This record gives sequence, structure tokens and C-alpha cells, in this order.
Amino acid sequence: MYSTSSEHTRVSWTAHSYNVAFSDEIGHFEYCNAVDIKTGNCTQDGVHDTDKTLDKSEDDIFCLGPASSTRIPITGCTFTDSDFDGVPYQHTWPGSLSNPGANNQFNPRSILFTSPLINGSQRYSRVAFEADLPRIENNTIPPCQRHVANPADPNPGQGCVNPPVGANFYPIYTTRNSDEGCTWQLGGAHIPGTKKTFGGTSAAEYGGLLLLAYPAPGGPTLRFNNFRQVLSSNPC
Repeated sequence: MYSTSSEHTRVSWTAHSYNVAFSDEIGHFEYCNAVDIKTGNCTQDGVHDTDKTLDKSEDDIFCLGPASSTRIPITGCTFTDSDFDGVPYQHTWPGSLSNPGANNQFNPRSILFTSPLINGSQRYSRVAFEADLPRIENNTIPPCQRHVANPADPNPGQGCVNPPVGANFYPIYTTRNSDEGCTWQLGGAHIPGTKKTFGGTSAAEYGGLLLLAYPAPGGPTLRFNNFRQVLSSNPC
């Protein structure tokens, strides 16, 4: 199964369409200036917090105070950032700032990883970029209408955007050369040593909306859960 994986080889119960893949789940941290230690709710919004959700619900919950920090005493919340205003959606990623000095001073280095191999030696012939943003844009203003059939939204695809409403930045994958050969990195387009940026923005890299079918009573349900771009080759 995995040695013959293609765009059509997927798990049928997840938002993503992938099979053999690397994914870095983001959107679970934003700062809070004060937290109720009994409820875990934020009682004073932190920096960047806009509280702009469609249903006006508060996403600053599951919060921890400075005592829970292991190094730098901070207060933050780990619930789903449904208005996309938290730390992962700012220019806090490696290479997300065009100024090299500012990048080195304020942002970390990127994680690095290599492409998976079949039986430890054979490369896959193609790769794809995918972001499951439509699946989590249900509470933005306006919301993503991702349901195409069974059930259907009034205007499927409307409000499904990349980068998401509220985000100042969304990370992308780029490549570099290292001692291990070609290596993938995650962040912005300005990481020193970057070779390929695949358009340099999240909109260019992740492509258009992808329609997926899922098992459901009365027949399959069709949904836009992802943006996806399949490359014609494996560049790394």
C-alpha cells in the first residue's frame, strides 16, 4: 500500500487527504495576561488577541499560568485558535521576516527533515503540499462554507481562504541543501540557505480547494477540507 501510494491513497476519516506525510499541527497557543487557575480561562487578553469569532465565543481557554512554564515564565492558552490571531499566525517563524538581522534576533531556527523513502532507498516520484484550513475556518468572519453535498452549504467554497482571516502569516515548506542532501524546512521564504520556495507564500504553495468524499448515511458527503497542490515531481 505505502510503496505504491498516490494522490488517491488516503485515509477516509480525516480532514487531510494524505497517507505518507509530514504534518505540523499549529494553532494551539496564544498569550494571556491573566488566567483563572480554577477554570483555566483567560481573564485578560494577551498581545494580538482580537476575539473576532463568528459566534462571539471565547477561544482563550485551557490556559496555564507562569508556574507551569519550564523556562520563560509566561501565561498562555492552548485551545483551538478559531480566529487565527495567536502566536503561530504571526511572523514568529524562521524566515518569516525579510530582514535577516531581525530573523536571527527574534525567530528560532527551522526544524529540518528529509523525504520518506520506500524500503530505505527508493524515492517517491511526486510530492504534494496540503493545508486543512477550510476544515477549521468555520468560525471566521465570514465562515468557510465547506460542505458541497450531503449536506450542502448555500455557496460551497465561499469564505474558504488561504491565509485564513485574522492571520498575519501562515508557514510554508521550503528546501535547502545540507550534509544529508536536500532537506525540507518549515517557516517563511527567507531562511538563509533556502533553495526553493514554491511561490514563497501559503496561497501559492498550497494551491486551490480540494474536494473530498467521506462515507456518510444516505451516500457520501462531499466537502472542501483542504487546499492542495500536487507537484509533477519530487524536488527533494
